[in-house]
Amino acid sequence: MVVRRDLSPAYQAVQGGHALAEFCLQHIDIANSWHKNSNYLAFLSVKDESELLFLIEKAQSRGIAISIFREPDIDNQVTSIAIEPSAESKRLCRNLPCALKECDAIGIDKNSYKNAEPLVVLGG
Repeated sequence: MVVRRDLSPAYQAVQGGHALAEFCLQHIDIANSWHKNSNYLAFLSVKDESELLFLIEKAQSRGIAISIFREPDIDNQVTSIAIEPSAESKRLCRNLPCALKECDAIGIDKNSYKNAEPLVVLGG
């Protein structure tokens, strides 16, 4: 998944989830194969929507399957994409930084989550 760094950390996480859900629905065979054979995720980022649109063009020109998520709450801007797992995808994304790395820069302490209570508990 690739999200925009100009979104808040929480929004990045949610938008990435939307892109992954879209990909699983739009590319069922690829998603099933990924789940069975790998199940690894990479959560990467680009600076803003223009960089994300450029990445989309590059992926499409290389024949890489992608799913694009547009957020209705912010004028249908492209906020995230999910990209099929492949050697070509790795080459395309090899220079992209991990998402949420900016959390350290804005003072979010990763250790503060160790004892965090869940917001919603399902079941039980």
